[in-house]
Amino acid sequence: MKKWVSLLLVSMMAMSITVGCANNSKDALNGKATNSGEKKSVETKNNKEITVYTALEDDQIQAYLTSYSTQHPETKVNIVRDSTGIITAKLLAEKDNPVADAVWGVAATSLLALDKEGLLEPYAPVGLDRIQDKFRDNAETPKWVGINAWETALVVNTVELEKKNLPIPTSYEDLTKSEYKGMIVMPNPASSGTGFLDVAGWLQLMGEDKGWAFMDKLHENVQAYTHSGSKPAKMAAAGEAVIGISFGYRGITEKKKGAPVEVVFPSEGSGWDVEANGLIKKPEMKEEAKQFLDWAISDEPMKEYNKNYAIIAVKGEGTLIPEGYTKNPLEQLINYDLVKSANSRDAVLAEWSKRYDGKSEPKS
Repeated sequence: MKKWVSLLLVSMMAMSITVGCANNSKDALNGKATNSGEKKSVETKNNKEITVYTALEDDQIQAYLTSYSTQHPETKVNIVRDSTGIITAKLLAEKDNPVADAVWGVAATSLLALDKEGLLEPYAPVGLDRIQDKFRDNAETPKWVGINAWETALVVNTVELEKKNLPIPTSYEDLTKSEYKGMIVMPNPASSGTGFLDVAGWLQLMGEDKGWAFMDKLHENVQAYTHSGSKPAKMAAAGEAVIGISFGYRGITEKKKGAPVEVVFPSEGSGWDVEANGLIKKPEMKEEAKQFLDWAISDEPMKEYNKNYAIIAVKGEGTLIPEGYTKNPLEQLINYDLVKSANSRDAVLAEWSKRYDGKSEPKS
């Protein structure tokens, strides 16, 4: 664990966005990302302030926070955003002197790992009874509560495939075919939550031996492993790669922008994880952090989550299926044990790094 954390921290380039909600400032709501440590300061009506770590997509955060700024203009929210693995490593490194007050939209498997280290404080947000059982910690007072699920998808550049007279892959097995050699990019599971759900999903779907054998074959066709779950989709959209193993939302977004891509949900099913929230254990926990977690599962943000994701955590909701997803998104998900994945995380990452890390993109 310590080795993994230190390696990730060397490459960490976490962005800090300060959302000053006072007076509905346009600059605050559209706060520009800055380098770590360069927080954008905005005047607020008083000194209420919280720091929230997140792995949500950059282009989602401000839209999601709009209703919070309206409801709680007195509170400034400092958002620190990066990939799941890097956020997890940062929280672990800060264990003895925590900076974050809460986490928002971080993989449930990572929160389970944080809980093992004693970093999370139990908290039952207002509206907890609305959350589906499989999208929350099963303790009476949960350590984590989910907001939505995201899943493996292939983002395929159709123009590049046509140039090579190759068919669109529809399954994981297709990805191991020799004609796709050097054409595939996927996320590094040590830094990307999407990368980890890919790897852990294959191991649970296929079994340990067949899963690693599949990844050995896949590795022969991989051009590079990226440190972001979004980047493979963006590379496929730009023609920098032919096939990106990414996730549904990012592929669909690139296609809506006009990129010549198809988003494929593999025929065997998709690995998945839950974007979840939690309260960081600190000597003094702010009521505003609890207030933020209450808001994060309330109606308005849930409606926003559902604009991007077909599966949200609230019971009886999520009936809106955004364009580009399968008609039955829940049926696309494989049988997946989040706790098992969290418990095996260190061993899986160590084995993956031993086998494949040579093709990882350089650390920033």
